[in-house]
Amino acid sequence: MHVEQPGRKDAPVVPPSAGVSFVMPVLNERGYLARAVQTVLAQDVDAPIELVLALAPSTDGTTELARTLAEDDRIMLVDNPDADIPIGLNRAIRAARYPTIVRVDAHSELEPGYTRRALETLDRVRAANVGGVMKADGRTPFQRAVARAYNSPIGLGGGAYHGGTQEGEAESAYLGVLRRAVLDEVGLFDESIRRGEDWELNLRIRRAGYRVWFDPTLAVTYWPRESWSRLVRQFSATGRWRGELVRRYGRGNSVRFFAPPALVIVLILSILLALAQLAGLLSGWWSVAASAIYLPVLAYALLILAVAIGPGGGRGWRDKLWTLAVLPTMHLAWGAGFLGGVIRGAHDTVDTSRLGDRNTPLP
Repeated sequence: MHVEQPGRKDAPVVPPSAGVSFVMPVLNERGYLARAVQTVLAQDVDAPIELVLALAPSTDGTTELARTLAEDDRIMLVDNPDADIPIGLNRAIRAARYPTIVRVDAHSELEPGYTRRALETLDRVRAANVGGVMKADGRTPFQRAVARAYNSPIGLGGGAYHGGTQEGEAESAYLGVLRRAVLDEVGLFDESIRRGEDWELNLRIRRAGYRVWFDPTLAVTYWPRESWSRLVRQFSATGRWRGELVRRYGRGNSVRFFAPPALVIVLILSILLALAQLAGLLSGWWSVAASAIYLPVLAYALLILAVAIGPGGGRGWRDKLWTLAVLPTMHLAWGAGFLGGVIRGAHDTVDTSRLGDRNTPLP
């Protein structure tokens, strides 16, 4: 198959008055959905808009809330019984009426000028997809610690949308504002991928020759998981699917994705070495030489400590303590999941961190 050079093909221009379709997959988001919908409907654009909610089978009253919200005729509901995000997104996109698609998340909030600015950038650079910064935030010490990790290059590896400041072509886009014609051309989201579906779609967009663009003036507020167990499940599943994407696409994956699994391997080797030394199975110069494996573990521990107690460590001591726990949790859960995905594949792995989640209502 002939692959165009990425970034060399202009996406089609759409008249400003042609209309915008927002698409949102929803599962167990009662505590966040109303505010997310409100920020979508408040977008200031000189064109008709619609919001298509793809409703998975929720257990916390989200579906009933969505039906109440849909009394606004700008909101359309479609069923997503499979509960998978890419399937829900595709169903919403197929039901949408307008030539520009804005992906939104029920756990996020759009800033007032987000869509207008994104449409201007799409036209200016003729990109197929434009995204901005994921601005994570939290209400509790734990959630604020997770948000800080999201916003830090130490937490999630320095992807542009986790705090980049330089506008330009990008590997992927957070959520994204896309031209429907390009989506139809490349084939919408891959429904066999349950996590990382946005990265894979943007890979196909770039391989088709189009530009994926990062605009740091765009920002979306994101509310992370609210408990440690849900964070572990989320990152384990995400890492597992990244391992699957490495199996499928190899060098198409950025080298930064390999840092967490490398940490897991080094940590396991360090534990095995320590046990061998304690048992007297390794001594002398061999033991001294092998002890070099402890150095990266020590350096990592000092880095995490410095980030946690540093000036941006949080509002108080509880935020700092949670940061000490959250950063290694994210790295190790993701890295272990990645190794499992590379070795065995993702198969039917799902992110269960939203199942049965009863979120605290917004203040």
